[in-house]
Amino acid sequence: MTKGLCVLGSTGSIGRQCLSVVREARERFHVVALCAGQNLELLAQQARHFSPKLVVAGAPELVDPLREQLRQAGVSPSVQIAAGVSGQVEAATLPEVNTVVSASHGTTGLVATYKAIQAGKRIGLANKEVMVAAGELATRTAAEHGAEILPVDSEHCAIHQCLRSGRHGEVRRLILTASGGPFLKTSRQRLENITPAEALLHPTWRMGGRITIDSASMMNKGLEIIEARWLFGFPSEQITVLIHPDSIVHSMVEFRDGSVMAQMSVPDMRLPIQYALDYPDRLAMNSDSKGLDLVAIKKLRFAAPDARRFPCLELARAALEAGGPMPCALNAADEVAVEGFLAGRLRFSDIPRVIEGVMSETARLSSLNRLDDVLECDREARIRARELVAAL
Repeated sequence: MTKGLCVLGSTGSIGRQCLSVVREARERFHVVALCAGQNLELLAQQARHFSPKLVVAGAPELVDPLREQLRQAGVSPSVQIAAGVSGQVEAATLPEVNTVVSASHGTTGLVATYKAIQAGKRIGLANKEVMVAAGELATRTAAEHGAEILPVDSEHCAIHQCLRSGRHGEVRRLILTASGGPFLKTSRQRLENITPAEALLHPTWRMGGRITIDSASMMNKGLEIIEARWLFGFPSEQITVLIHPDSIVHSMVEFRDGSVMAQMSVPDMRLPIQYALDYPDRLAMNSDSKGLDLVAIKKLRFAAPDARRFPCLELARAALEAGGPMPCALNAADEVAVEGFLAGRLRFSDIPRVIEGVMSETARLSSLNRLDDVLECDREARIRARELVAAL
Protein backbone atom coordinates (compact mmCIF):
# COMPACT_ATOMS: atom_id res chain seq x y z
CA MET A 1 0.00 0.00 0.00
CA THR A 2 1.32 3.43 -0.92
CA LYS A 3 1.69 6.16 1.70
CA GLY A 4 -0.59 9.18 1.41
CA LEU A 5 1.18 12.55 1.58
CA CYS A 6 0.14 16.09 2.37
CA VAL A 7 2.73 18.70 1.40
CA LEU A 8 2.50 22.03 3.22
CA GLY A 9 4.42 24.53 1.09
CA SER A 10 4.42 22.45 -2.10
CA THR A 11 5.58 25.31 -4.36
CA GLY A 12 8.57 26.26 -2.21
CA SER A 13 12.09 24.85 -2.54
CA ILE A 14 11.61 21.90 -0.16
CA GLY A 15 8.11 21.20 -1.44
CA ARG A 16 9.29 21.01 -5.04
CA GLN A 17 12.15 18.69 -4.12
CA CYS A 18 9.78 16.54 -2.09
CA LEU A 19 7.57 16.09 -5.14
CA SER A 20 10.68 15.24 -7.15
CA VAL A 21 11.33 12.37 -4.72
CA VAL A 22 7.69 11.25 -4.99
CA ARG A 23 7.88 11.32 -8.78
CA GLU A 24 10.76 8.82 -8.61
CA ALA A 25 8.91 6.51 -6.20
CA ARG A 26 5.26 6.52 -7.21
CA GLU A 27 4.97 2.90 -6.18
CA ARG A 28 5.57 3.94 -2.55
CA PHE A 29 3.83 7.32 -2.23
CA HIS A 30 0.80 9.15 -3.53
CA VAL A 31 -0.09 12.81 -3.03
CA VAL A 32 -3.39 13.38 -1.22
CA ALA A 33 -3.15 17.14 -0.66
CA LEU A 34 -1.04 20.08 -1.83
CA CYS A 35 -0.92 23.41 0.03
CA ALA A 36 0.74 26.54 -1.31
CA GLY A 37 0.69 30.30 -0.94
CA GLN A 38 0.28 32.51 -4.00
CA ASN A 39 2.09 30.59 -6.74
CA LEU A 40 -1.16 29.31 -8.22
CA GLU A 41 0.21 28.47 -11.66
CA LEU A 42 2.81 26.10 -10.22
CA LEU A 43 0.28 24.65 -7.77
CA ALA A 44 -2.04 23.87 -10.69
CA GLN A 45 0.78 22.19 -12.61
CA GLN A 46 1.61 20.09 -9.54
CA ALA A 47 -2.06 19.12 -9.24
CA ARG A 48 -2.05 18.03 -12.89
CA HIS A 49 1.00 15.80 -12.33
CA PHE A 50 0.00 14.27 -8.98
CA SER A 51 -3.83 14.26 -9.00
CA PRO A 52 -4.39 15.15 -5.32
CA LYS A 53 -7.77 14.99 -3.63
CA LEU A 54 -7.40 18.52 -2.24
CA VAL A 55 -5.45 21.65 -3.18
CA VAL A 56 -5.16 24.63 -0.83
CA ALA A 57 -4.36 28.25 -1.68
CA GLY A 58 -2.87 30.72 0.77
CA ALA A 59 -5.97 32.93 1.18
CA PRO A 60 -9.74 32.78 0.46
CA GLU A 61 -9.54 35.44 -2.26
CA LEU A 62 -7.28 33.09 -4.25
CA VAL A 63 -9.85 30.30 -4.54
CA ASP A 64 -11.44 31.53 -7.78
CA PRO A 65 -8.09 32.32 -9.47
CA LEU A 66 -6.86 28.86 -8.41
CA ARG A 67 -9.97 27.21 -9.85
CA GLU A 68 -9.26 28.95 -13.17
CA GLN A 69 -5.61 27.88 -13.12
CA LEU A 70 -6.67 24.29 -12.46
CA ARG A 71 -9.10 24.44 -15.39
CA GLN A 72 -6.42 25.78 -17.72
CA ALA A 73 -4.01 23.06 -16.58
CA GLY A 74 -6.55 20.36 -17.40
CA VAL A 75 -7.01 19.21 -13.80
CA SER A 76 -10.14 17.18 -13.12
CA PRO A 77 -13.00 19.38 -11.85
CA SER A 78 -13.52 16.83 -9.06
CA VAL A 79 -10.46 18.12 -7.18
CA GLN A 80 -11.47 19.86 -3.97
CA ILE A 81 -10.27 23.42 -3.26
CA ALA A 82 -9.76 25.12 0.11
CA ALA A 83 -7.81 28.12 1.39
CA GLY A 84 -5.97 29.62 4.33
CA VAL A 85 -5.14 28.05 7.66
CA SER A 86 -8.44 26.15 7.84
CA GLY A 87 -7.70 24.63 4.44
CA GLN A 88 -4.22 23.61 5.56
CA VAL A 89 -5.63 21.97 8.68
CA GLU A 90 -8.21 20.09 6.59
CA ALA A 91 -5.45 18.88 4.25
CA ALA A 92 -3.08 17.82 7.03
CA THR A 93 -5.71 15.84 8.91
CA LEU A 94 -7.39 13.97 6.03
CA PRO A 95 -7.83 10.28 6.92
CA GLU A 96 -5.99 9.24 3.74
CA VAL A 97 -2.87 11.18 4.79
CA ASN A 98 -0.15 9.14 6.51
CA THR A 99 2.65 11.70 6.34
CA VAL A 100 2.58 15.49 6.41
CA VAL A 101 5.62 17.24 4.93
CA SER A 102 5.81 20.54 6.80
CA ALA A 103 7.76 22.69 4.35
CA SER A 104 6.07 26.08 4.55
CA HIS A 105 8.40 28.84 5.71
CA GLY A 106 8.24 30.67 9.04
CA THR A 107 5.24 30.07 11.28
CA THR A 108 2.88 29.79 8.27
CA GLY A 109 2.35 26.06 8.67
CA LEU A 110 2.54 25.93 12.47
CA VAL A 111 -1.19 25.44 13.11
CA ALA A 112 -1.65 22.75 10.47
CA THR A 113 1.48 20.91 11.58
CA TYR A 114 0.33 20.96 15.20
CA LYS A 115 -3.14 19.68 14.23
CA ALA A 116 -1.47 16.90 12.21
CA ILE A 117 0.54 15.96 15.30
CA GLN A 118 -2.70 15.82 17.30
CA ALA A 119 -4.11 13.54 14.60
CA GLY A 120 -1.18 11.14 15.06
CA LYS A 121 0.36 11.68 11.62
CA ARG A 122 4.01 11.18 10.77
CA ILE A 123 5.59 14.62 10.29
CA GLY A 124 8.44 15.20 7.86
CA LEU A 125 9.62 18.43 9.43
CA ALA A 126 11.42 20.92 7.21
CA ASN A 127 9.91 23.96 8.94
CA LYS A 128 12.27 24.37 11.89
CA GLU A 129 10.15 27.21 13.29
CA VAL A 130 7.60 24.66 14.51
CA MET A 131 10.12 23.25 16.97
CA VAL A 132 11.63 26.63 17.77
CA ALA A 133 8.36 28.39 18.55
CA ALA A 134 6.48 25.43 20.02
CA GLY A 135 9.01 22.67 20.60
CA GLU A 136 7.99 21.73 24.13
CA LEU A 137 4.29 21.73 23.23
CA ALA A 138 4.80 19.86 19.95
CA THR A 139 6.93 17.08 21.43
CA ARG A 140 4.58 16.61 24.38
CA THR A 141 1.58 16.44 22.05
CA ALA A 142 3.38 13.99 19.75
CA ALA A 143 4.03 11.66 22.70
CA GLU A 144 0.39 11.88 23.77
CA HIS A 145 -1.00 11.10 20.30
CA GLY A 146 1.61 8.69 18.94
CA ALA A 147 2.81 11.05 16.21
CA GLU A 148 6.31 10.59 14.82
CA ILE A 149 8.39 13.66 13.95
CA LEU A 150 11.23 13.05 11.51
CA PRO A 151 13.56 15.92 10.59
CA VAL A 152 14.04 16.98 6.98
CA ASP A 153 16.74 19.56 7.75
CA SER A 154 19.99 18.01 6.50
CA GLU A 155 21.69 18.59 9.87
CA HIS A 156 18.97 17.05 12.02
CA CYS A 157 18.45 14.23 9.57
CA ALA A 158 22.18 13.53 9.94
CA ILE A 159 21.89 13.52 13.75
CA HIS A 160 18.88 11.18 13.52
CA GLN A 161 20.92 8.73 11.43
CA CYS A 162 23.98 8.92 13.67
CA LEU A 163 21.92 8.31 16.82
CA ARG A 164 20.96 4.92 15.44
CA SER A 165 24.52 3.89 16.37
CA GLY A 166 24.00 4.03 20.14
CA ARG A 167 21.69 4.61 23.09
CA HIS A 168 20.61 8.01 24.36
CA GLY A 169 22.64 7.67 27.56
CA GLU A 170 25.81 6.90 25.60
CA VAL A 171 25.84 10.28 23.82
CA ARG A 172 28.37 12.90 24.93
CA ARG A 173 27.31 15.64 22.50
CA LEU A 174 25.56 16.44 19.24
CA ILE A 175 27.68 18.37 16.71
CA LEU A 176 25.77 20.46 14.17
CA THR A 177 27.85 21.56 11.20
CA ALA A 178 27.51 24.94 9.47
CA SER A 179 28.83 26.04 6.11
CA GLY A 180 29.57 29.47 7.59
CA GLY A 181 27.58 31.19 4.84
CA PRO A 182 29.00 33.88 2.55
CA PHE A 183 30.57 35.98 5.34
CA LEU A 184 32.77 33.42 7.07
CA LYS A 185 35.88 35.57 6.57
CA THR A 186 34.24 38.98 6.30
CA SER A 187 35.36 41.54 8.87
CA ARG A 188 32.84 42.75 11.45
CA GLN A 189 33.25 46.31 10.15
CA ARG A 190 32.37 45.18 6.61
CA LEU A 191 29.27 43.38 7.89
CA GLU A 192 27.74 46.77 8.73
CA ASN A 193 27.34 47.53 5.02
CA ILE A 194 26.43 44.13 3.56
CA THR A 195 23.68 44.32 0.95
CA PRO A 196 20.76 41.86 0.62
CA ALA A 197 22.13 40.74 -2.75
CA GLU A 198 25.45 39.80 -1.13
CA ALA A 199 23.75 38.03 1.77
CA LEU A 200 21.62 35.94 -0.60
CA LEU A 201 24.69 34.43 -2.30
CA HIS A 202 25.02 31.24 -0.26
CA PRO A 203 28.17 29.28 -1.25
CA THR A 204 26.55 25.82 -1.13
CA TRP A 205 22.76 25.69 -0.93
CA ARG A 206 19.97 27.31 -2.95
CA MET A 207 17.22 28.17 -0.48
CA GLY A 208 14.46 30.68 0.22
CA GLY A 209 15.13 34.27 1.29
CA ARG A 210 14.79 34.01 5.04
CA ILE A 211 16.73 30.78 5.48
CA THR A 212 19.54 32.11 3.27
CA ILE A 213 19.83 35.28 5.36
CA ASP A 214 19.66 33.20 8.54
CA SER A 215 22.54 31.14 7.19
CA ALA A 216 24.53 34.33 6.54
CA SER A 217 23.93 35.52 10.13
CA MET A 218 24.24 31.96 11.53
CA MET A 219 20.83 32.35 13.13
CA ASN A 220 19.93 29.15 11.29
CA LYS A 221 22.39 27.25 13.51
CA GLY A 222 20.94 28.91 16.58
CA LEU A 223 17.46 27.81 15.55
CA GLU A 224 18.83 24.33 14.87
CA ILE A 225 20.25 24.13 18.39
CA ILE A 226 16.77 24.82 19.76
CA GLU A 227 15.20 22.36 17.33
CA ALA A 228 17.73 19.66 18.26
CA ARG A 229 16.89 20.14 21.93
CA TRP A 230 13.29 19.13 21.32
CA LEU A 231 13.80 16.60 18.54
CA PHE A 232 16.40 14.56 20.38
CA GLY A 233 16.01 15.42 24.06
CA PHE A 234 19.48 16.79 24.83
CA PRO A 235 20.12 20.01 26.78
CA SER A 236 21.87 23.05 25.32
CA GLU A 237 25.25 22.19 26.84
CA GLN A 238 25.32 18.90 24.89
CA ILE A 239 24.71 20.58 21.53
CA THR A 240 27.62 22.29 19.78
CA VAL A 241 28.25 23.88 16.38
CA LEU A 242 31.29 23.58 14.11
CA ILE A 243 31.99 25.48 10.90
CA HIS A 244 32.45 23.04 8.03
CA PRO A 245 32.67 24.99 4.74
CA ASP A 246 32.92 21.80 2.66
CA SER A 247 29.28 20.90 3.45
CA ILE A 248 30.05 17.18 3.21
CA VAL A 249 29.63 16.19 6.87
CA HIS A 250 26.08 17.24 7.65
CA SER A 251 26.36 16.64 11.39
CA MET A 252 27.95 14.29 13.93
CA VAL A 253 27.32 12.56 17.23
CA GLU A 254 30.12 12.01 19.73
CA PHE A 255 29.63 9.13 22.16
CA ARG A 256 31.02 8.90 25.65
CA ASP A 257 33.77 6.47 24.61
CA GLY A 258 35.17 9.08 22.21
CA SER A 259 33.70 7.54 19.05
CA VAL A 260 32.29 10.07 16.58
CA MET A 261 29.65 9.08 14.05
CA ALA A 262 29.35 11.41 11.05
CA GLN A 263 26.78 11.40 8.27
CA MET A 264 28.31 12.42 4.94
CA SER A 265 26.73 12.96 1.55
CA VAL A 266 26.64 15.36 -1.36
CA PRO A 267 24.63 18.52 -0.50
CA ASP A 268 21.29 17.41 -1.95
CA MET A 269 18.10 18.09 0.02
CA ARG A 270 16.34 15.18 -1.65
CA LEU A 271 18.39 12.80 0.51
CA PRO A 272 16.98 13.93 3.90
CA ILE A 273 13.53 14.27 2.34
CA GLN A 274 13.43 10.68 1.15
CA TYR A 275 14.94 9.48 4.44
CA ALA A 276 12.07 11.08 6.37
CA LEU A 277 9.43 9.83 3.94
CA ASP A 278 10.52 6.20 3.95
CA TYR A 279 12.12 5.71 7.38
CA PRO A 280 13.13 3.15 8.61
CA ASP A 281 13.68 1.94 5.04
CA ARG A 282 15.97 3.68 2.58
CA LEU A 283 14.99 4.50 -0.96
CA ALA A 284 17.51 3.93 -3.74
CA MET A 285 19.42 6.99 -4.92
CA ASN A 286 17.58 9.33 -7.32
CA SER A 287 18.34 8.56 -10.93
CA ASP A 288 20.11 11.90 -11.47
CA SER A 289 21.94 11.97 -8.12
CA LYS A 290 25.68 11.59 -7.83
CA GLY A 291 27.22 9.68 -4.97
CA LEU A 292 29.98 11.01 -2.74
CA ASP A 293 33.43 10.92 -4.36
CA LEU A 294 35.67 10.42 -1.33
CA VAL A 295 38.86 10.57 -3.40
CA ALA A 296 37.92 13.94 -4.86
CA ILE A 297 37.16 15.40 -1.43
CA LYS A 298 40.74 14.86 -0.18
CA LYS A 299 40.24 16.73 3.11
CA LEU A 300 37.53 17.98 5.48
CA ARG A 301 37.88 21.30 7.33
CA PHE A 302 36.35 22.27 10.66
CA ALA A 303 36.55 25.42 12.80
CA ALA A 304 34.84 26.94 15.81
CA PRO A 305 32.33 29.74 15.01
CA ASP A 306 33.24 33.35 15.89
CA ALA A 307 30.58 34.46 18.39
CA ARG A 308 31.47 38.14 17.97
CA ARG A 309 30.98 38.03 14.20
CA PHE A 310 27.80 35.95 14.54
CA PRO A 311 25.96 37.13 17.71
CA CYS A 312 22.69 35.49 16.58
CA LEU A 313 24.12 32.10 17.50
CA GLU A 314 24.47 33.00 21.16
CA LEU A 315 21.14 34.85 21.21
CA ALA A 316 19.45 31.62 20.19
CA ARG A 317 21.29 29.62 22.84
CA ALA A 318 20.29 32.21 25.46
CA ALA A 319 16.67 31.93 24.34
CA LEU A 320 16.76 28.15 24.69
CA GLU A 321 18.26 28.35 28.16
CA ALA A 322 15.69 30.97 29.23
CA GLY A 323 12.90 28.71 27.94
CA GLY A 324 9.21 29.54 28.08
CA PRO A 325 8.21 32.05 25.39
CA MET A 326 11.76 33.21 24.65
CA PRO A 327 12.51 30.91 21.67
CA CYS A 328 9.14 31.83 20.13
CA ALA A 329 9.90 35.55 20.55
CA LEU A 330 13.40 35.08 19.12
CA ASN A 331 12.01 33.35 16.03
CA ALA A 332 9.34 35.99 15.41
CA ALA A 333 11.80 38.83 15.87
CA ASP A 334 14.27 37.24 13.50
CA GLU A 335 11.65 36.78 10.79
CA VAL A 336 10.59 40.43 11.03
CA ALA A 337 14.19 41.66 11.12
CA VAL A 338 15.13 39.60 8.06
CA GLU A 339 12.12 41.02 6.20
CA GLY A 340 13.31 44.50 7.16
CA PHE A 341 16.82 43.81 5.93
CA LEU A 342 15.64 42.36 2.61
CA ALA A 343 13.40 45.41 2.12
CA GLY A 344 16.32 47.78 2.72
CA ARG A 345 15.00 49.14 6.03
CA LEU A 346 17.72 47.58 8.19
CA ARG A 347 21.45 47.00 8.01
CA PHE A 348 22.62 43.40 8.23
CA SER A 349 24.19 44.12 11.62
CA ASP A 350 20.84 45.45 12.88
CA ILE A 351 19.23 42.00 12.71
CA PRO A 352 20.66 40.79 16.05
CA ARG A 353 19.92 44.21 17.59
CA VAL A 354 16.22 43.83 16.81
CA ILE A 355 16.19 40.27 18.16
CA GLU A 356 17.98 41.21 21.37
CA GLY A 357 15.62 44.15 21.86
CA VAL A 358 12.54 41.94 21.55
CA MET A 359 14.00 39.31 23.86
CA SER A 360 14.76 41.92 26.52
CA GLU A 361 11.07 42.86 26.61
CA THR A 362 9.67 39.32 26.57
CA ALA A 363 8.24 38.12 29.88
CA ARG A 364 9.96 35.04 31.29
CA LEU A 365 7.06 32.64 31.76
CA SER A 366 7.40 28.97 32.65
CA SER A 367 6.01 27.54 29.40
CA LEU A 368 3.59 27.93 26.51
CA ASN A 369 0.96 25.34 27.35
CA ARG A 370 -1.46 25.79 24.43
CA LEU A 371 -1.18 26.56 20.75
CA ASP A 372 -3.02 29.83 21.39
CA ASP A 373 -0.24 30.80 23.82
CA VAL A 374 2.34 30.25 21.09
CA LEU A 375 0.38 32.26 18.54
CA GLU A 376 -0.14 35.15 20.97
CA CYS A 377 3.56 35.22 21.89
CA ASP A 378 4.44 35.21 18.19
CA ARG A 379 1.99 38.06 17.50
CA GLU A 380 3.27 40.27 20.33
CA ALA A 381 6.92 39.68 19.43
CA ARG A 382 6.26 40.66 15.82
CA ILE A 383 4.58 43.89 16.88
CA ARG A 384 7.54 44.86 19.03
CA ALA A 385 10.03 43.81 16.33
CA ARG A 386 8.30 46.00 13.74
CA GLU A 387 8.49 48.93 16.15
CA LEU A 388 12.23 48.37 16.57
CA VAL A 389 12.73 48.06 12.81
CA ALA A 390 10.97 51.37 12.31
CA ALA A 391 13.08 53.01 15.02
CA LEU A 392 16.35 51.73 13.60
